Amino acid sequence: MTSGAAEHDHAEHDHGHEHSGQGHAGQRHGGHDHNHGANANARQLTLALLLTGGFLIVEVTYAFISGSLALLSDAGHMLTDAAALALSLLALRVGARPADARRTFGYRRAEVLAAALNAGALFAVGIYVLVEAARRFAQPVEVQATPMLIVAVLGLTVNLISARILAGGQGESLNMRSAYLEVMGDLLGSVAVIVGALLIRFTGWTWVDPLLGAGIGLWVLPRTWALLRASVNILLEGVPRGLDLNALRAELRALPGVEDVHDLHVWSVTGGVNNLTAHLVAPTAGDTLLREVEEVAARFGIAHSTVQIEGPDAHATGGAALHP
Repeated sequence: MTSGAAEHDHAEHDHGHEHSGQGHAGQRHGGHDHNHGANANARQLTLALLLTGGFLIVEVTYAFISGSLALLSDAGHMLTDAAALALSLLALRVGARPADARRTFGYRRAEVLAAALNAGALFAVGIYVLVEAARRFAQPVEVQATPMLIVAVLGLTVNLISARILAGGQGESLNMRSAYLEVMGDLLGSVAVIVGALLIRFTGWTWVDPLLGAGIGLWVLPRTWALLRASVNILLEGVPRGLDLNALRAELRALPGVEDVHDLHVWSVTGGVNNLTAHLVAPTAGDTLLREVEEVAARFGIAHSTVQIEGPDAHATGGAALHP
């Protein structure tokens, strides 16, 4: 392509090939063989959802029977867990759909939407628990320690199994990480409820219950906030966390034959899938330059690059690459 508009219909390309040439917009797509990982994640989410949903009814019932805020807090987390796991599973299924004429990057951003919704819900639960804990410090509520202890032990068992199931996939996507964080929050909550139930049973210190409930909320909130920020950054097409855009620009500008770099954009379609578009002013460059650009991009964790090579008289607006 010359200095005309550079439009790339990704639905029409088999990812894993390259177009290159002087005065042409070169594309190279990293391998996107996600089927095996997606299927494994779907199985993990399904098992965790069945465990969590089955126990949810028991925990909610006994939270009201015992009158325990700590148990109610844990039940609230379990409720958001079930919803989060179901939403994550739905997003994974939708995200596995191939690219088409309307969604040229596919539907994988559905996973980020699910992560943002899950984080928002869990953040709201954490705020509610803190408010309720403050109220109960002012107006103590009688707590039945025995049913609180029994349900907490059962909940800990369920959470341990669910966490073990999800641990393998939580590093692969924000969607899986949000589900894993939900379960880990519940696991900590179950431990806190067990400790609280034992203290209340043997000492009668009912103030321990709201204290532990507040502790659970304070542990969850900063982690949830970090996940929410990461999700929103992707949705706003921000530069991926940890990627130094100025360093990337400097390395591209230092390549042989490159006189300038402009219209440099880096964003993520979903967690871990980074993309780059750039215009390079390189009047004497050949096909070798595109391969060198790919090498630089790979060092910065970028799987998919679209580069337009321009002569020194090309306008900055010429050949703008499209974004998802």
